This record gives sequence, structure tokens and C-alpha cells, in this order.
Amino acid sequence: MTAPLLSVRDLSVLFEQGGKSNLAVDHISFDVSPGEIVALVGESGSGKSVSANSILKLLPYPAASHPSGEILFEGKDLMRMSDRELREVRGNDITMIFQEPMTSLNPLHTIEKQIGEILALHQGLIGQQARARVLELLNQVGIREPEKRLAAYPHELSGGQRQRVMIAMALANRPKLLIADEPTTALDVTVQAQILELLGRLKAEHGMSMLFITHDLGIVRRFADKVCVMTKGRIVEAGPVEEIFGAPKHDYTRHLLASEPRGEPPPLDSSKPVVMEGRDLKVWFPIKSGFLRKVVDHVKAVDGVDLTLRAGQTLGIVGESGSGKTTLGLALARLISSRGRIVFLGQDVDRFSYKEMRPYRDRLQIVFQDPYGSLSPRMSVGEIIAEGLKVHERNLSFEQRDERVCWALQEVGLDPDTRWRYPHEFSGGQRQRIAIARAMVLKPRFVMLDEPTSALDMSVQAQVVDLLRDLQQRHDLAYLFISHDLKVVKALANEVIVMRHGKVVEQGPASEIFSAPKQDYTRALMAAAFDLKPVDIAGISQ
Repeated sequence: MTAPLLSVRDLSVLFEQGGKSNLAVDHISFDVSPGEIVALVGESGSGKSVSANSILKLLPYPAASHPSGEILFEGKDLMRMSDRELREVRGNDITMIFQEPMTSLNPLHTIEKQIGEILALHQGLIGQQARARVLELLNQVGIREPEKRLAAYPHELSGGQRQRVMIAMALANRPKLLIADEPTTALDVTVQAQILELLGRLKAEHGMSMLFITHDLGIVRRFADKVCVMTKGRIVEAGPVEEIFGAPKHDYTRHLLASEPRGEPPPLDSSKPVVMEGRDLKVWFPIKSGFLRKVVDHVKAVDGVDLTLRAGQTLGIVGESGSGKTTLGLALARLISSRGRIVFLGQDVDRFSYKEMRPYRDRLQIVFQDPYGSLSPRMSVGEIIAEGLKVHERNLSFEQRDERVCWALQEVGLDPDTRWRYPHEFSGGQRQRIAIARAMVLKPRFVMLDEPTSALDMSVQAQVVDLLRDLQQRHDLAYLFISHDLKVVKALANEVIVMRHGKVVEQGPASEIFSAPKQDYTRALMAAAFDLKPVDIAGISQ
């Protein structure tokens, strides 16, 4: 048998802060063989990323320590290496790509300078030699017209392009092991499929091994050779992907495999009253140029969209980043200016001023993508949920408001006694339930849900989907569900609008869109979401 390239033996990681100790990783062991892809999977807080960061000693020392273990790379213990010895390994033999490239790339340096810095440091390449190698790397990772991208800054690239640049930087010195920490989580399904196809191809071409950290079991099933399942700092099950997915032995593994959003939305009922209607909606942002700042063109973020949303119905808005999904939702909620007709509860509200719109705000609520960013850290949960009541139902006494807050928390499955706690004391899934409770306390008729599950683990996603479906049935709510996660949309939406570049590509009942999409772009989205096949979206005409 071939000796492992990387061998992690009995590794533990202990964090100490403020006199408190936390064992984040508890005596784990695994191997990565030459040319093999090993996946570490588990939910947030399971210890996946801490384990990966331990390999290159990227943890915040001395707060982090290793009570036990060794990490052998080609037979040498990385944990016993000096900083100087470890610098020779980092970037040369072992490289790493992270979840969010925008925070990993320097915003002040061009793409050429950032990749060139690695080449100069490890290979001594400068000038034309370095530029030639940078162009070769950008070509390798599929950046189109790389000559035009050399002088670009990270903010001038799309999410997929930034991740490709990160991969180019990681491959610059032809490493033997690539550690990929959630490299596709922040990307659209189509870009995700392209990045995975790229990594697989580069692994085959270079004979590279890979340690892949993720919580997405769909990726693991199609991409990895072996899988290690982690929870609470321990590896509870490990083995070949086919074996673990085909016959999981541990309860936690079975729990993860059963965690994908399931169930069917209720059938469309055309007899239900119309809650929200939009006709020929347009949101055009002017492009100004010249000394006098004249309008020379427009960015057509939403361009002529029609929709009807009834009580008890969920309308799914899907598409890639920049397609106009969220802009459409904000226009319907009258939070940005738009042209076209908007009818809410039978009233034309498209020309309403801020003051005229205010009486309708309690029945029109929004739940945002990131609950940690949308909940004030300085307010208790009770204060956050009661805030809307203080604005829209001023006649309520403190006791009546508190009673409504308790009701809202019970509606979303949380203990009313938690209303005295603060957002940081809750998990991500619980924070999203609090955000939903804040919307529900005003007893709305229409709720805009903007990527409400994308920041959550798979099992928590499934719980939130079940909660939203239950609330809808109990209160006959109309949902506008904005997402690029088609599996979640399939579980919730009765009708779907597929958007691209501000226009509607395809629209109709969800069952028809998912089973027999008519447009090439929709078929490409479905293929990327459910089959993870590489898709060249750019090559598809509107």
C-alpha cells in the first residue's frame, strides 16, 4: 500500500479564553493518500475548519493549543517544525483556499501583483517570467481574456472569478496537497458546479491530493473519494463515499443524509385572494458620464416583470447573483423606486410616498439572509421583536406587547423565556427563527424572504423550511421567496420566476419548471443544482 501523503494522528485542539477552556477537536485521526480527495463534513461548530487550519498552524496561538496529536506530511511532523521550516511547506507543498475570496484577497493590490507575489517569494520569478506564469495560471483556471484581468482589483471580478484567482494562487507552486475550506458555499449553483469541475480536472492533471471541508453532502457524494463525518469535535464515521452514503452506521451520519429540505408545497388555489400584484415592473439605475454627469445609459436591474401572488402561495424568484431577484423584492416592498404598477391588498401603492406607505408596513414584512447582521446586538430578543409593535400598535400596554412577543416566539418554536437573552447567545438557526418571529409578531399578509436559508447548515435549512411551511398554512401567508438554492425553492414554492439580467427567462407552476424546463438557461440552472454538472452559463443566449 502507498504511504499516506498526510497523516493526522490523535489530534486535539484546545481553546482557552477568559479562564474558560473549550476542546474544539477531540482526538481525531485520518489519512490523505497521494491523488486522493478526502472530505471532512459536518455542521457548523463540528471542528472541520479548526482541524484543517491546524495542519498549517493557522490557528490563533497561544489561545489555541494541541494537548495531543501529530500531523505527518511525507513522514515529517508539521507540529514540531519551526516557523522557518513551516514557511517552506506553506505555499509550496501545501496550499489552502478559503470560503470567501473577497476577504482572502488584498483589495488594494491587482490580481497580477497578488499572484506574482507568491511566485517571487517561492520561485524567485519576477518581471516577464512572472507575468507569463500568471497568465498561464489564469488560463488554467478558466479566466477568460486573462491579459485584461492582470490590472483588475478583486472588487472588479465576480464571485466565481475571485474564487478562480484564489485557486490560481494556490496552484502557483504546484502543491502536493490542496486544502479547500468551503470553497463553493458562497457561490451560485452554476458557478459552484464550474469550480468543482475545475478542481477535479486540476487534481487529475497535477496528481494533487485534496482535503475538502464542507457541510454540503451533495458535493461530497459526487466529488470525494473518502469522507470523514465530524460532530462535536470528533470523527464519528469514516470510509469510502459509496460505503458511507450507501449504508451509514452512525446516527449522526443518517441525520445529515436525511437533512435535505423535503416535502411539497400546497397546490395552487386560484380562488384565494390576490395579496401582491406587479405589472411591467422596472428598476433602472442611471449611468452618468462626463463633466455635467449626463445620463448616458441605464443598468436595467429589473426590466418589465409581471407577477401575481395569492394568499397561502409561495412565489420563488431564482437566478444567479446579479439577476435582479432582490431588487425585484425591494421594489415590491416599496423600499426602492420603481416604474410600473404595484397592487398590495387591492390598493395601488406604486406612487405612495413613504408616509402614505407606512400604514401598510405591518402587513408587509421582510426576513433577510443573515440574521446575525439584521438583529441588533445591543437589544434583547424581546426588544427586537417588540420594536415593530411600538411603531405600528402604539396603543398596546407593556404587558400586551410582552404577551405578543411570547406568542411570536412560540409560533417559531422558541421558548418565550429566551426573550431576555441577546442574539449572540443563539445559534444561526435560532437567530433566523428570531428574525421570522420579528416579522410574524405584526401578523403580516405578505413576507419577503431574501435567501433566508443560505447561511445555514443543511439540517437547520430543513427545519426552517418546515417552519415556514407550517406558518404559511396556519396564517394563509403569501411568501416571495428569493433564493439561488433550487432544492429549497422546490420544497416551498408553488410558482417560480427564473430571472437573468433583470428579465424573466421562464415563469410558471413550480412543478412544470422543475420537471420540464423550456429554456436553456433554466435547464442549466437545474443541471447545476441537482446534478452538479459543469455548465457554461455565459454561452447560453438570453
